[in-house]
Amino acid sequence: MAHVIAVAGKGGVGKTTLTGLIIQYLGEKGKGPILAVDADANSNLNEVLGVEVEATLGEVREEVARSEMAKDNPIPAGMTKADYMEYKFDDALVEDDDFDLLVMGRTQGKGCYCFVNGLLQAQLQKLQRHYPYIIVDNEAGMEHISRGVLPSMQTAILVSDCSRRGVQAVGRIAKLIEECDMHPQKVGLIINRAPGGVLNEGTREEIEKQGLELLGVVPQDETVFEYDCDGTPTVKLPEDSPVKKAVREIVDKLGF
Repeated sequence: MAHVIAVAGKGGVGKTTLTGLIIQYLGEKGKGPILAVDADANSNLNEVLGVEVEATLGEVREEVARSEMAKDNPIPAGMTKADYMEYKFDDALVEDDDFDLLVMGRTQGKGCYCFVNGLLQAQLQKLQRHYPYIIVDNEAGMEHISRGVLPSMQTAILVSDCSRRGVQAVGRIAKLIEECDMHPQKVGLIINRAPGGVLNEGTREEIEKQGLELLGVVPQDETVFEYDCDGTPTVKLPEDSPVKKAVREIVDKLGF
């Protein structure tokens, strides 16, 4: 059964960047094949990893939902909707050297994401036995945890910036994990974008107040911002990047 690593936190703290770097490093350490999961409706993990995504689970669902009204029905004669959807889901899995990527995506127009959350949950249950590691980049907040979308969770990596609000947000996520009886082997905090790679005293106080284990601190690095602006995958950061070094130290500390 796969070791599931869930990365969570509030929006805008760099979860996806760190998730991509963790996936890259585990691949380099020979821990693959890894199933990388972009569980955010506003998906962009593929951009961090530098791979193209042709279809998401949400897009497959929309195609099937519109099939009966389409002038040219995409579902072949004699094939059920369920069989066609499974075929398209397999086709939506992006394959790379060290990892495969599955993107949840979203439905079109109004409405909640309950259906695509259910699709993601079913696919993870089906695929988890084929990978030693599943790494999930969760949406901002707590929905995938509270809804039980993840099949299991051995490691929860909570990401915050240096703000007290960010640390308080991951503190609430940590409490929710406990309330949902998920019992991961490890729940830990990464502080991202720390100026000079150093925590100020106020942030340290809030971490202690929330009862969080600090896994490590990732420094602020303008190169990451520049790569993002240029559309360059973050995994292509130079080997001496302080961000890359910090993430690798954290992964080594976790002992995957």
